[in-house]
Amino acid sequence: MRLFVLGASGGVGSSLLEQATARGHRVTAQTRDASKLSSTKSIRVVVGSPTDETFLRQHLGGHDAAVFCIGIGTIGQTTLFSDSTKALIAAMEATGTNRLVVITGIGAGDTKGHGGWFYNHVTYPLFTRNRYVDKDRQETILARTNLDWTIVRPAPFSVRSTTGPMQVFTEIPLGLQLRSVTRAEVATFILDILEDGKFIRQRPFIGHALSDPPSGDVSPAMMGFAPRPMHAAEGVGG
Repeated sequence: MRLFVLGASGGVGSSLLEQATARGHRVTAQTRDASKLSSTKSIRVVVGSPTDETFLRQHLGGHDAAVFCIGIGTIGQTTLFSDSTKALIAAMEATGTNRLVVITGIGAGDTKGHGGWFYNHVTYPLFTRNRYVDKDRQETILARTNLDWTIVRPAPFSVRSTTGPMQVFTEIPLGLQLRSVTRAEVATFILDILEDGKFIRQRPFIGHALSDPPSGDVSPAMMGFAPRPMHAAEGVGG
């Protein structure tokens, strides 16, 4: 596949580049800072703003899918996610690129309150609440399109892997708390669903729980997702 990755120099984006090229895919990597990425035989770096529709149109043509990995480090109000999504949708429609995977996260939509006690009561209200106001706008905008979108909602990011398979839910059981996932696991999940054509127009909530989730309300989509065996060049660190 030919992939266009927005936010390619971030935590998930950089892991996605490494794993995608190890699987034989070719990647166009968008970044706002040319010093953060280097072009290789399989990676073409393009420098520009994700909110610039003209820039996106110039580089999107000929790709099989786009992946939105943009993140921010500030805690104030923002419209970066919704503004970038509007520009990306317009560019995709103009260039005939139809497959899109977008990362939002824990706090978007009905995942709010399902990230474990510390995230729910400390991290979200003090640090990430404002960005999820805009990520909710982002998800609403995306759902109104005719694109083959998938919204991936990861649990809180962790540096260390957790023992046991990652769990994936398209419906959230009452009482479920997904407390961690590594950035590498998210990148693996994205590549797997792109290659397999899964979760189109769905919003998988992914991560690890400290204990088994409540029975009875588990989505039939995937419970205990086991990623494919990784190539030697792919890392599993966060």
